[in-house]
Amino acid sequence: MSRLIPLVVASLLSLPSLAQTTPEDLVHPLTGTQNEGQTYPAVGVPFAMTHWTPQTRAGEIKCVAPYYFPDTRIQGIRATHFLSGSCVPDYGSVTLMPGTGALKTDAVGRSSSFARTSEHATPYAYTVDLPDAHATAYVTATSRAGILRFTFTEDAADGWVVFENNARAGEGSVNVSAAGKEVTAEVPVRREYAGSGKPAGYSAWYVAEFDHPVTSVGTYIGAQAHDGITKQVGDDKPAGVVVVPKMMTSTGGASAAAATNPVSAPRPGFGAYLHFGAVHKGETITVRVGSSFVSEAEARRNLRVEITDWDAKRVEATAHKAWHDALGRIQIGGNDPAKTVFYTSLYHAMLQPRTYSDVSGTYPRFHDHGTAEHAAAGQTQFDDFSVWDIFRAQAPLMMILDPKLEASMLQSIITKGEQGGYLPIFPAWNSYTSEMVGDHSISMIIDAWQKGIRGFDTESAYKLMRKNALTIPQDRAEYLDGKGRRGLDSYLKYGYIPLEDHIDDAFHKNEQVSRTLEYAYDDAMLARFAKVLGHTEDAALFAKRGENWRNVIDPKTGFARGRNSDGSWAEPFDPAAHVSWITEGLPWQYTFFVPQNVPGLMEYLGGREKFVAKLDELFAKNYYEHGNEPSHHIAYLYAFAGAPEKTQQHVRAILDSQYKDGPDGLAGNDDAGQMSAWYVMSALGLYQVCPGIPVYTLGVPRFDDATISLPNGQKLHVIAKGAEAGKFTVREVTWNGKKITDSQLTHDALKQGGTLRFDLAQ
Repeated sequence: MSRLIPLVVASLLSLPSLAQTTPEDLVHPLTGTQNEGQTYPAVGVPFAMTHWTPQTRAGEIKCVAPYYFPDTRIQGIRATHFLSGSCVPDYGSVTLMPGTGALKTDAVGRSSSFARTSEHATPYAYTVDLPDAHATAYVTATSRAGILRFTFTEDAADGWVVFENNARAGEGSVNVSAAGKEVTAEVPVRREYAGSGKPAGYSAWYVAEFDHPVTSVGTYIGAQAHDGITKQVGDDKPAGVVVVPKMMTSTGGASAAAATNPVSAPRPGFGAYLHFGAVHKGETITVRVGSSFVSEAEARRNLRVEITDWDAKRVEATAHKAWHDALGRIQIGGNDPAKTVFYTSLYHAMLQPRTYSDVSGTYPRFHDHGTAEHAAAGQTQFDDFSVWDIFRAQAPLMMILDPKLEASMLQSIITKGEQGGYLPIFPAWNSYTSEMVGDHSISMIIDAWQKGIRGFDTESAYKLMRKNALTIPQDRAEYLDGKGRRGLDSYLKYGYIPLEDHIDDAFHKNEQVSRTLEYAYDDAMLARFAKVLGHTEDAALFAKRGENWRNVIDPKTGFARGRNSDGSWAEPFDPAAHVSWITEGLPWQYTFFVPQNVPGLMEYLGGREKFVAKLDELFAKNYYEHGNEPSHHIAYLYAFAGAPEKTQQHVRAILDSQYKDGPDGLAGNDDAGQMSAWYVMSALGLYQVCPGIPVYTLGVPRFDDATISLPNGQKLHVIAKGAEAGKFTVREVTWNGKKITDSQLTHDALKQGGTLRFDLAQ
């Protein structure tokens, strides 16, 4: 199918109308569900424990999202924990699907075609007609619970609902009770990256209650039904027989072939089904489902607290208000069609990290095996931090819009460090992962502190940061399990990671130059933090290490370049080639990752003119790649070199070319909302090049008028008349009437509120 046809169909049938002026109704949740976006139409509330989505692809398989726009059949409605916009497996998920007539349990057999005209997706509810199932499906949700309505579209002798356990390794259980009109399930979670395939030590638990009398029940594996059986444990034994979970012995992550790996291979699926007897046209079966990461009892408690009755519209109204309040913190004036892109981006930036604690405060202890903890009073525990991505724009965005919430999220990272012994670098699946490079939990926490955000344990955070920066786990098993910086011993010895250190104990192997550059950035931020806290010796040590970028940028060629332990440079060398020592990019891009010292980098590369010429060449030769995060700050570097007009030119071009309204509207993986957050920040006219230094670099707004309601009651008003008509050259910028001459605005100024005015030329 061509890319044009789906986009046209979506534009005609699925997009909200600009006549709907509320932000939540301008969101198009199908954006990014085609090509590389890896998003899905998530229903619920911001940062929910569990989101709900239509499912077009079964299983918890790495790099397979639950929903893809080009797919033509829906297999059910899934309770999902897929990391939006990512290339990871879903986990702890279940799927429900209605039907009539002969029972069909397997995902393909029970699936239904659907018409795009019947599909209505919003952040707070989703509806679709399923003609092959003779039913319409509807779902809305709270943070920890969902309510589904299956309305039959014709009379039938029997109506039924399938409840599938999607466990990645085909393990766990389902229990079904006809008398109790309920299904309960345990869906064990498996790790990814460090410890890939190993049990994460906890499960997702579900309690599903039905409002209709049940005539009979059973369980199934794939297409094989077992009438009258009320419990199924695992997917590869006869009903009711306990199976021993399959273990993945390789630590190599996704490198193991799915065909031979029982954890990542597609499973037949297993679950339970309920028959309701004769149903009539227009009759509705309602299901309310509670979820928890602690226990069945907590899932039931979450359900009882968050959904107190069978009124789905009341739940929808609550979810609607949650999105209205969250998205409405930014008001875009006018009727420019790009408003839909803006609010869809803001929606995507508010899906992760996810809530991990129950309404009672219980949550699974980090990196432990089954131990429950209790969050501090008034605190929520969060998880699934795609740190390497979100430190750049998603976290800074939330520090503007909801600093109290961001502080709670950062405290969650600190708590994980206290429980596991090391500050996690990329905590997901409630585990250490050692995924990606750098150590940017450090910079996120420091960024918040430098912006005056409190509400997290600063002293504990500093001790953990220092440990990460200086200490290698003495127990190698701990290191293999994901604790600590990869390659730290080499980094401390040489001031860079030489090519001889292959970093085998990580999903991203090698990537020595990128690791060096990113550790240097984190160390520079840690130096600033140490100085503020009065740790003078540490501040000097880390400030020196913050200049380690000089050890991997070759002064002769002017590019980031692999280096051997004897100091010699990698040969042969092509800065435009993909090489093993660079992460998800090129030497061309990583040469510019010195956000902590842009003036120093500029001087190192020959001064302002040569720096600008080098940036010009990067863009002219199409080495800028917006689909991967290492490029995200590059357009803003022109402003540091006294060429803000080129920042404005390239930022506007990226805003207009890399983001669209439609399923193929994202240029790459959204990565937990980072790609989307870049749009939000840049469309408002500012971007933080160096999280940890609380200063925004100014670009050019995308809209004539925008107002941000700050949590302290102040308002930030951004005016750029002519932006919607295509103007992007800035003649002058003023802040509360005072001219800005250096393209910079401090966070301290921003949070006081005021008017940021861009005078645009034709």
